[in-house]
Amino acid sequence: MKITTKNINYYQKLLIATLLGISSGLPLYVLIQTIPAWFRDFDMELSKIGIFGLVGVPYAFKYVWAPMLDRFSLPFLGQRRGWMFLSQVIIIVAIGSMGAFNPLNNLTIIAILTLIMTFFSATQDIVVDAYRRELLDDDELGSGNAWFVNAYRFSSLIPGSLALVMADIIPWHFVFPIVAAFMFIGLVTTLFISEQMEHIEKNSSFAQSVIEPFKDYFTRFHIRHGIVLLIFLMLYKLGDSMATALSTPFYKDIGFSNTEIGTVVKVAALWSSIAGAFIAGFIMHRISLNKSLWVFGFFQMITILGFAWLSQLTEPSSLDLFIIVSLEYLGVGMGTVAIVSFMFKISNKYYAASQIALFTAITSIPRTFINSSTGYLIEYFGYTHFFLLCTACAIPGMLLLFYVAPWKK
Repeated sequence: MKITTKNINYYQKLLIATLLGISSGLPLYVLIQTIPAWFRDFDMELSKIGIFGLVGVPYAFKYVWAPMLDRFSLPFLGQRRGWMFLSQVIIIVAIGSMGAFNPLNNLTIIAILTLIMTFFSATQDIVVDAYRRELLDDDELGSGNAWFVNAYRFSSLIPGSLALVMADIIPWHFVFPIVAAFMFIGLVTTLFISEQMEHIEKNSSFAQSVIEPFKDYFTRFHIRHGIVLLIFLMLYKLGDSMATALSTPFYKDIGFSNTEIGTVVKVAALWSSIAGAFIAGFIMHRISLNKSLWVFGFFQMITILGFAWLSQLTEPSSLDLFIIVSLEYLGVGMGTVAIVSFMFKISNKYYAASQIALFTAITSIPRTFINSSTGYLIEYFGYTHFFLLCTACAIPGMLLLFYVAPWKK
């Protein structure tokens, strides 16, 4: 029996948000965790690994085709579910096929497969965000987003933990199909949930579906303030994003094995990011969103310095690694919930798909473009000075809080 809007309850909504969070997060972590470790095992240079991150460019431009997903439906499963299903099938095929190729000899083919994966991953994100906005009532957005974000982070255990542990035991060409199989969690979820679009009135024309979401945004906030808000979304997690861009090669370079990374690092990142999300929800319920952005932003900026300290140790222990990663991802979890809540706050529910796609695309710009230079920066500055630079890059976003989220408002 399919879940419908008439019999679905709050806990079923949280379950749907959780399962879709796993499906949304897995392809991204394949890009930023599995592939860099795979390349490093083939002794690929850090500069090439960093520049390869540019294949994640669809995440930064998904707002371009988001209005089309609002306007057009596929001839099966409905408005949101049809696009979800198609995206998930193609992602499974793309990930499962990667391991058949050698990174040193077939980098172009791997880049094409990765680009296909990221394009349809971004497409899946658009429809999942829109579906979640339609599924959850206004008073359920906070808890629903918290569960979604935590599931998104939880999915990193598959490409970033399980995959790395398996890579020490079996060849990489077996690892990728196993990772791809976990996408069936989202695929099965898509088949059993029901459409929510019957409650949403579609735009009368395609032109309106493209123009109206952006017109609405800049009408509500005006040009100047609207642009500053978008800049803030891009800069708020810039330092954090840069610091973790090549974290897996960093851990390997300071002496940790794939198994240690897949166990110590991922356990630390998982518990702390989940705890951070729930702590954020607890704190945000008691203080304003503006104050939360200040507190969480400062915490995530300071914890970057832990990586600089770790890079200076002659023989870092597993405990050192666990503590630093835990602190870092505690900040990541808190900052993510705050910025997602801020994006939902400034969006118009009627144009949620297109506007949230724009906001999330803006936040992915550092990860896609700026992070592609991190390999060169590390090779030039060294790890310690690079992490100090990342800390400095977090300051502009904090300064913008004086304008976009004053402490007393």
